[in-house]
Amino acid sequence: MHYSPGDAHRLPGSRASLAGYQATHFQYAVQDRVATITLNRPERKNPLTFESYAELRDLFRALAYADDVKAIVIAGAGENFCSGGDVHEIIGPLTKLDMPGLLAFTRMTGDLVKAMRACPQPIVAGVDGVCAGAGAILALSSDIRYGTARSKTAFLFTRVGLAGCDMGACALLPRVIGQGRAAELLYTGRALTGEEAERWGFFNRLCEPQALLAEAQAFAALLANGPTFAHGMTKKMLQQEWNMGVDEAIEAEAQAQAICMATNDFHRAYHAFVAKDTPRFEGD
Repeated sequence: MHYSPGDAHRLPGSRASLAGYQATHFQYAVQDRVATITLNRPERKNPLTFESYAELRDLFRALAYADDVKAIVIAGAGENFCSGGDVHEIIGPLTKLDMPGLLAFTRMTGDLVKAMRACPQPIVAGVDGVCAGAGAILALSSDIRYGTARSKTAFLFTRVGLAGCDMGACALLPRVIGQGRAAELLYTGRALTGEEAERWGFFNRLCEPQALLAEAQAFAALLANGPTFAHGMTKKMLQQEWNMGVDEAIEAEAQAQAICMATNDFHRAYHAFVAKDTPRFEGD
């Protein structure tokens, strides 16, 4: 059975399972409430195409309504994460588009980032090898990034005559590594080594290449077994408070925390604590 991501949110507020979803342009699997998205063109270092961009956008939009997915891992097949837009299938055709066509493309790629940031599940990126261009943006748009010492992350847009302000890079990257460091990477397009990326805070942790996916999935499983409603609220607040003053943020967090205090998970945690037991979170 082929399941379209659009089917998951046909009705506003509806919930759905993506267990039957069969990806067309990458691999998708769910185990123990963790969805793993694997970019799967290893012979080309897993580049993106017009079609894979759109399918990723639609899938992340649908995951917001998926009851069976509580955390997400995104990784690349082989020894690389993602080399960015495919030179032959995206870059070449873009040189032939008119302005409306170019704007439609750049808005579509930006919509993928919006979908990732709006998706309530935490997203863990497992980054090995090449992580360049739009691939670097996919990693940046995730919530947690695990990398390897041999990884090379490059926001290389200026290397092809484009601005560094692509897919939200000028908003997201300074918040992760700081304004000065982000400016250097976005102006030069140079590659960030794995050890430097961890030191700068881009990577949360460095892993051995052979253990990278398993460690990313294990961390995602840890989150999936936690208070997932509260995790979604945390992600929403991390996103929304970028545009708030301190007083607004404190009020927003007061409201968010009051909502979480009304959940069954909060009550389960209390009763488990009283009973000196481990709480079992169910996301409600």
